[in-house]
Amino acid sequence: MSEPHSLLIVDDNEIFRDRLARAFSDRGFDVRKAKNYDEAVASAREDSPEWAVVDLRMPGKNGLEVVRDLIEVDSCTRIVVLTGYGSIATAIDAVRLGAVNYLQKPADADDIIAAFSRGEKPPMSGAEHPYQAPSLARAEWEHIQRVLADCGGNISEAARRLDIHRRTLQRKLDRYPPRE
Repeated sequence: MSEPHSLLIVDDNEIFRDRLARAFSDRGFDVRKAKNYDEAVASAREDSPEWAVVDLRMPGKNGLEVVRDLIEVDSCTRIVVLTGYGSIATAIDAVRLGAVNYLQKPADADDIIAAFSRGEKPPMSGAEHPYQAPSLARAEWEHIQRVLADCGGNISEAARRLDIHRRTLQRKLDRYPPRE
């Protein structure tokens, strides 16, 4: 890297944020940190970063709102969204708002740099990367996550929309997402 990239890390988990910042600093990045939406947008308005790593779930305004407003401040900012609660629906939302990629936690600095790099390359053709349909369990989990997001996190309303008992939905939500 000839000139260090400026990088903004937005995550409410202080330990993860500091560890990631240290890893990127060791790789020559000019790193700034923010713990929430307000700090992230204020930092971007002061000096817009080239790259941003944004956690999806944070108290207050979520990562999708951070992505939207960072792009509004500077449309050249490249953003990778991180989350422990990944789903196809939120990945699509993040990309529509301007993120170049989407990763599930835990992700380290090398994973994130690779995600930024993948965002620069044209998509692979079907012959190079054949499509694999998600498992039925994974599709169910993603559908539940989307309905829950549409209900603003209200489990009772999501259970009504899914036509299942609230306790059954809570049990399904307590499980980890199925592996691909």
